[in-house]
This record gives sequence, C-alpha cells and structure tokens, in this order.
Amino acid sequence: MMLIPCPWCGPRDETEFHYGGQANVAYPADPQELSDEQWARFLFHRANPKGEFTERWCHTAGCRRWFAVRRDTATNTVLHHTSQDPKAVAP
Repeated sequence: MMLIPCPWCGPRDETEFHYGGQANVAYPADPQELSDEQWARFLFHRANPKGEFTERWCHTAGCRRWFAVRRDTATNTVLHHTSQDPKAVAP
C-alpha cells in the first residue's frame, strides 16, 4: 500500500487516486502537423526511471483535483507535492 498526500484532503490510500502519468509533458503546439511516429511518441513514450520522478495524480475518490507529486519510484517515498515548499520537505 502507498499513501499519497493529497494537498486538500491529506494522506490517503493509493486506491483513491487515478495515476495521470509523467508530469510536465507539454501538449504539441500543432498536433495536426505531427507525423504518426511523432504523435505515437507523444502519446505512449514516457520516462520510467528508477529514482526521483514527477507524476500527476487525481484524487478521484475524494476532492477530484489533479496535482503533481515527486516520488522515489524505487521506494514509493513521496518527496514533494504541489502544495509544499520543496525546501521544507525533509530528505
């Protein structure tokens, strides 16, 4: 079980959330101009690192809001979420 800290509702079980994938992926300015290969790369190719990773989550069984979380994918430790000052989070 992984606890995800919702900025509005507090820590909740991961079953209350929907994973939104890698954060900070910009939508193409003109998707009509992309080739099929470029469009497929945008839709399906994401980083899958072992270690720190920033991702989007939606609290679907709670406040239904989207937010970003930076977590260590090897340990599932949440390092930062959007409502925190990253300098205030203990290592």
